[in-house]
Amino acid sequence: MKRKRFQEIDWYETPGYYDIVFDTETTTQAAFLERVRTKYVRSRGKRVLEPACGSGRLVAALASHGYEVCGFDMSRAMLAYARERLRHQGLEAILKRMDFADFSFGRRRFDLAYCLVGSFQHMPTECAARRHLSLVADALRPGGVYVLGLHLSDYSDQGHMERWDVQRDNVHVICNIRTWPANRKRRTALMRARLTVRDLGQFHQLQSTWVARTYGPRQFRALLSGEDRFELLCCHSFEYDIGEVLSLEGDRLDIVAILRRRPDNGCES
Repeated sequence: MKRKRFQEIDWYETPGYYDIVFDTETTTQAAFLERVRTKYVRSRGKRVLEPACGSGRLVAALASHGYEVCGFDMSRAMLAYARERLRHQGLEAILKRMDFADFSFGRRRFDLAYCLVGSFQHMPTECAARRHLSLVADALRPGGVYVLGLHLSDYSDQGHMERWDVQRDNVHVICNIRTWPANRKRRTALMRARLTVRDLGQFHQLQSTWVARTYGPRQFRALLSGEDRFELLCCHSFEYDIGEVLSLEGDRLDIVAILRRRPDNGCES
C-alpha cells in the first residue's frame, strides 16, 4: 500500500489541533508564572502581557486567576480561537493582531510579560529580536519581569525529535517535531511539525515547516547586552520548577530566562 503523504499547512491555521498538543502544560506553566511573579517581580501588580499568545490557553488561565491580560499574535486563526475560548469561559482580555517587532498597547504598562515554547525564535534577524526586547522593556514597569523560553543551540548536535500523543474528547493528535542540525554561519535551524489526527472519524496527516533563528549561550548573552534595561537574573528549565536554577552556560539547552526591567534613574515606582 502506498503511504499517504502529509499535507503541507501552516499549523497556526489549525489552532484546535495546536492547542490540544500544548494545552497539556498550561496548568504547570501558569503556576510557574505565578511563582515567578511572587519571587522576582518587584512592581507587584497583576497586569501581564503575552507576545505570540497563540490559542489563548495561558491568557485564559491567568485571566481566570484575576490577572489583567493583554496578548498579541500575527495569526488571525489563533486570535479567533483565543477570543472564542475567552467568550466560552466568560473571561476578558485584550487581544490584538500585531508583530513581535512592532507592537504597542499605548500607555498601558505591565508587571509581567512571558513568551514560552520557543516562539521568540521565529524572529528571523538580530535586528528584529533587539527591537522586540526594546519594545518589551518599554512595556514593562521598572521591576517588572520578562519570562522568555527558548531552545539554545549546540552547533555540534545532529538534530533531535520531540513527540506528543494527546487525546481530547473525540480528537486524538500525535505530534512529532523534528529539528535538523543548526547552521552556525546562517544562525538558522530547519524545523518540521507533523500532526497525525483522528477527528470524529476523519483521519488527517498535516505538516508544517519553518526556519528558526538559533542562539548559542554566548549569542543569547550578546543579544541581551544590547538592551541594558534588562538584567538576566537566572534561568529555569522547561520543567518549570522555580526551585531549579540554571546557568546560561550550563548543560541544559532548553531554558526559561528571567529578565528583569531595571529601575529608571534608581526609582522603581
